[in-house]
Amino acid sequence: MNKLDFNKLKKYLPLFLLLIALVCCNLAIADVGNNNRFDLGDFDGGDSDFGAILWLIYLCIRYPYLIPLVLVICIVSFIISRKKKKKASDPTIINKNISQQANNETTIDNSAMVAAQIQAIDPAFSSDKFVGFAREVFMKIQEAWTARDWKPIRPFESEALFNQHKQQLDEYIRLGKINVVEKIGIKHCSLQAFRQDGDKEVLTVWLNAVMRDYVIDANTKKVLESDPNRDWYMHYEMTFCRKAGVKTDPGKKGNSITNCPNCGAPTEVTSSGQCSYCGSVITNGEHDWVLTDIHSRG
Repeated sequence: MNKLDFNKLKKYLPLFLLLIALVCCNLAIADVGNNNRFDLGDFDGGDSDFGAILWLIYLCIRYPYLIPLVLVICIVSFIISRKKKKKASDPTIINKNISQQANNETTIDNSAMVAAQIQAIDPAFSSDKFVGFAREVFMKIQEAWTARDWKPIRPFESEALFNQHKQQLDEYIRLGKINVVEKIGIKHCSLQAFRQDGDKEVLTVWLNAVMRDYVIDANTKKVLESDPNRDWYMHYEMTFCRKAGVKTDPGKKGNSITNCPNCGAPTEVTSSGQCSYCGSVITNGEHDWVLTDIHSRG
């Protein structure tokens, strides 16, 4: 390359360097989104990407004749990176990966051991019936959350948890938003631990589920957050409590609260957790298990 060509090349060197920096920065920026549920494995920038940018700039300054080659490499890398990100954000591919993860994942199941612990003090306790009850409570919570009506959950939750969830739901209502949770598929539910804590008995349940979870405007129904076409795979821990010494009613078909455990009337619970017929408080664990906590296990 003659001297004139070098001079021309040096003249456009700042422009070349700017293009390289722009392309490389595009490669280094990770997508921003709701990453608390499922890791898409987006390209992660950082010190290594910054070092690569500096190295490319050094090469262009030290060896100007490499500028065209460096630009071609950067552009090709940029195109490949964008294609990967587009593929990674495709709901069809995401849902397929999540389904495979949910079906292949092995979750610790301590049901037999926990049931034996409880049956030592409560012979009529049934692991299968309680797991069915936990699944029912979980589904009712999600349905009530989407319907923005927390009243149906009152028989299942302790007063503290009910008030906490109601405050959160009231905030969505105040903001004119609906958090839609739908297409729920429970993949795993099992007893995990049991302990006696003073005058209480505490039972922990693990539940895994695939679901759609997104936020819409209550009036326009426009999607505000997340994607209504993609799945999330969630892991939950549910904690149930009852008063120590309470026994399972062997004549009851399950733990589902359809009748007041005190007077037998159809369950109609006031905001304070009382049976509307006899006035007995039925959501404090005095008569049966009640949900006191539910949170994501991550």
